[in-house]
Amino acid sequence: GSAPVLVKPENTEQVSQILRYCNDRNLAVVPQGGRTGLVGGSVPVFDEIILSTSRMNNVINVDNVSGTLVCQPGCILQNLEDLLSDDNFILPYDLGARGSCHIGGNISTNAGGIRLLRYGSLHGSVLGLETVLADGTILDCMSTCRKDNTGYDLKQLFIGSEGTLGIITKVAIALAQKPRARSVALIGCSSFDKVKHVYSSARSDLCEYLSACEFMDSKIMGLVEQHLKLVNPVQKSSFYVLIEASGSSEDYCKSALLDFLQSLMEEKVVEEGIVVDNSVQINEVWALRERVLEACQRDGYVFKYDVSLPLGVFYNIVNDLRSHLGSTVKNIGGYGHIGDGNLHLNVTCDAYDEQLEKAIQPYIYDWIAKHKGSVSAEHGMGFIKRKHMHYSKSEAAYKTMKGIKHLMDPKAVETKS
Repeated sequence: GSAPVLVKPENTEQVSQILRYCNDRNLAVVPQGGRTGLVGGSVPVFDEIILSTSRMNNVINVDNVSGTLVCQPGCILQNLEDLLSDDNFILPYDLGARGSCHIGGNISTNAGGIRLLRYGSLHGSVLGLETVLADGTILDCMSTCRKDNTGYDLKQLFIGSEGTLGIITKVAIALAQKPRARSVALIGCSSFDKVKHVYSSARSDLCEYLSACEFMDSKIMGLVEQHLKLVNPVQKSSFYVLIEASGSSEDYCKSALLDFLQSLMEEKVVEEGIVVDNSVQINEVWALRERVLEACQRDGYVFKYDVSLPLGVFYNIVNDLRSHLGSTVKNIGGYGHIGDGNLHLNVTCDAYDEQLEKAIQPYIYDWIAKHKGSVSAEHGMGFIKRKHMHYSKSEAAYKTMKGIKHLMDPKAVETKS
């Protein structure tokens, strides 16, 4: 996309002045952060004015006692992690795009990522927000208190609304304690039923030490090996599960994972697995999972789907889509956050094909709706998915959301709604 005007405010007052000016003249605005989104939420398509938060990148306060961070929305996730590490804190979420994504965009899209299993969603971690509404009104819901039952929790409207109700200008978020120890296991399984068994056992055996549980199928692992030349340290399997345990005890993390893997092998649930506990090997194992999208993009054009489904039918959609599309595509693979029911389903082909897209959609969305899932688990709706909202939301819910939008932005200055 392109736009005739790009503005880069440095503070809340400048954002307010820009939006008031645009609202008075019926000029549409699209907020833009680190530009790592996958659904076109920050892409101008109607000659909107781009409002970039890249210069709003100041850390305002880190409270080492209460474990809270206050900052502007343009702070890059990795930079915040580096800063907090010195104080033995981490943010309660983590993403593969950490090197360029902004905390404001993460909150605006209610980003999930690999730590959601342990720390929950941003709806629970964000303590306060300052936002600017479409008419320039500054809405101050800033607080570092963890409890506040005075009326409606208005900040929740802006978590996941993708900038359609207001632009986030300040953030207060609860931090997590940085674990003293981490260990990672990579496990091979012969069926998805065994993947589910591994996850269920990990929850009961590792308890509070379980910090991540991810999976990849053999198609995805094959693309990572083929295009990125990364080394898969376990034997070829139909599925792979990555489990991370972290906590205060270095000895316990590794021994608990080793005992866990041993019991699964004795039960013949898994075929093979490894456990690593030094940072180099941990990063090498995580790279197999975190660089999946890069591998898929090197395979050709990628149709990407980010969905939520009940675990009982979680992987069935991959097999059904393979049967539905047959040999018209290069590869269909599934991977994602098994710990929170979030499947990333990627279809690769030589080049964009409109007829292929029509074969995938609405088939995949009908399938998801039938099984009471969500067409967007963590990437948001953006411009690309907004017409598919009805697959996951009732008519009454959709009308209510439109009513809130009209109340807060009657001129539709903040687009993508």
